[in-house]
Amino acid sequence: MTTPMTGLDTLPLFTNLSHTQRAAVAGVSRIETYEAGTRLFDEGGLADQCWVVQTGCVTVDTVVPQRGRVAVQSIGPGELLGWSWLVPPYRWHFGATVVSPTRAVVVDTAALRQLAGEDPALGYQLSLVLLEALLNRLQATRIRLLDLYRNPS
Repeated sequence: MTTPMTGLDTLPLFTNLSHTQRAAVAGVSRIETYEAGTRLFDEGGLADQCWVVQTGCVTVDTVVPQRGRVAVQSIGPGELLGWSWLVPPYRWHFGATVVSPTRAVVVDTAALRQLAGEDPALGYQLSLVLLEALLNRLQATRIRLLDLYRNPS
C-alpha cells in the first residue's frame, strides 16, 4: 500500500526536505484518486488543501467572459497544484479540473501552515518549493503568451 510518505519520498519536488520534514508533511496528507471530469476547486473558493500529482493530469483554468472556463496550464506527475493556501485570505485565484484519472498526495494546508510556523526550517524549505512551482508556472504562462501573441509574419 502506498502511503503519503512514500508518495513524497519519490518526488523531486521534496528532495530538499529532510526525512523528518517529509514525514511531518506526510502526517497532514492523504492519497486520493480522481476520475476525469472531477472539479477540484473553483476561483474564489477556500484554498484549504494542495495536491502533488503522482499520476494523471489536471488543468488549471480561469473564467473568461463570453468564453467560459479556459485552460491556462496542465499539471502532471511530480508537479504541485495550488499555492493560494499560503497567503491570506486563502482563496483560489484559478479553478482546476481533472483531465485524466489522477492520483495525488493531498495536503491539509491549515495543518501545513501550522507545521511551518512551528518549524521555521520547514517553512523556509516549503517556501522554496512553492517559489519554484510559481516560477515554473510563470515561465509556462510566458511561453503560452509568446505563442498566442507571436507575430504571424
